[in-house]
Amino acid sequence: MDSDDGRGETIDFGTRFANSETFRTLFREGMALVEETASYLDGPGRAESRGLSRSASLIYATESMRLTTRLMQLASWLLLQRAVNEGEMTQAQAGAEKSKVRIESPKSERSGPGWDEVPEMLRSLVERSQRLQDRIRRLDEAIFSDDRPDAEVAPNPVGEQLGLLTRAFGSDD
Repeated sequence: MDSDDGRGETIDFGTRFANSETFRTLFREGMALVEETASYLDGPGRAESRGLSRSASLIYATESMRLTTRLMQLASWLLLQRAVNEGEMTQAQAGAEKSKVRIESPKSERSGPGWDEVPEMLRSLVERSQRLQDRIRRLDEAIFSDDRPDAEVAPNPVGEQLGLLTRAFGSDD
């Protein structure tokens, strides 16, 4: 505890989470989704897209492009964070590189003429990628929120009170 300024030590939950087994699970899930999507789009998805109506075919093409772009951005973010976790780069370096990664992309429409014709597997991959994106966005906010120049460090009320008591009554430590 720091008695000079009255602040206790804080726990950085974002960084702690990023170094946890939960992050490693998220990483594996994300990379598996990338592989599953690539496999689908290069195989069964290609065959399924041939029999679609014109409107469904346009939706399929648009959604598959959005899906691959989204997954590549998410994979880039996951790889950056893994590099930090393994000591290959600092959190600050990852923050600078992260600015090149867009983890916020527009949601897919999931309605309209032709959407019901889009193969269920593509619709499932789109939905799963968006859930992964939401999880990563929340983790990103937790990790990098303190890196913003305008972010203020929240005072620790307990630390402040202990600091006041220590100053008022002295310490025999």
